[in-house]
Amino acid sequence: MKYAAEVPELKKIRLIVNSDAKNEADDQYAIVHALLTSQFIVKGLIGAHFGPERSKTSMLDSVKEIELLLELMGLTGEYPVLCGAEHAMQDETTPALSEGAELIVREAMSDDPRPLFVIFLGAITDLAAAYLLNPTIAGRLTAVWIGGGAWPNGGEEFNLGNDMHAANVVLGSQIPLWQIPRNVYAKMRVSIAELKARVEPCGAIGRYLYQQLVETNDQWANNPGWPRGEVWTLGDSPAVGLLMHDQPFDYDMKPAPRIAADLSYIHHQMERRIRVYRDIDVRFILEDMYAKLALFHAEVN
Repeated sequence: MKYAAEVPELKKIRLIVNSDAKNEADDQYAIVHALLTSQFIVKGLIGAHFGPERSKTSMLDSVKEIELLLELMGLTGEYPVLCGAEHAMQDETTPALSEGAELIVREAMSDDPRPLFVIFLGAITDLAAAYLLNPTIAGRLTAVWIGGGAWPNGGEEFNLGNDMHAANVVLGSQIPLWQIPRNVYAKMRVSIAELKARVEPCGAIGRYLYQQLVETNDQWANNPGWPRGEVWTLGDSPAVGLLMHDQPFDYDMKPAPRIAADLSYIHHQMERRIRVYRDIDVRFILEDMYAKLALFHAEVN
């Protein structure tokens, strides 16, 4: 099925999606967007943990959510869905082994010449585990991570806080890393009215994307700081949009820091550099998602 213009084979990339899909309400949008993007050859979707505070079975919750999205899209069985690590790493030398980490290693070491990207919409545990299992993957994939506090100081951020040991492993490796920190992914603001107008009408998957976000918004209504009522942040969606267009004038190559216990950045070296984004094209990402949902809905109905 085609949901947009056909993409030449030379432009296609392999993609693994690693998502704490049941954490809240935005991963689902990024996952569906990735599945509808013709440029991506999706090699697998990995359910990630999101810490024990919200659920004692968070990784399995994420796996089930990914499977539900595929079912609603009529894509059950079309893509491998694998379990990530059940919890964060206990230190920086002991990998939290998982099917997801093994998939990353296997795909990185394959003979497929097409570039491999792995997007992390939560903790980066499974990439750290894959690297500790086989450090030679460092030159065979690019990681895109939604996580970390604003530069240069860092600080509290949910995805980083769910596995700072894994982040330090990756930051200390030679894996090419694109970081979209908190102050940048927070720009993905969208009104709930806009989602009702543009997403809910798009069949079973559109209704679910909209309804589960509204339900989450209602469940968290008593939180004094967030959400604000009529607005949500689709903070994971930049990982999809930046693979379609990497916005070459909107990032800087920064020396990779270490993460301190308070999640601040320790700037300690100059040789190892990572790509750190300072801006994203919110309207491009949203409009592309809306268009693909509408085209998908028209094709399957």
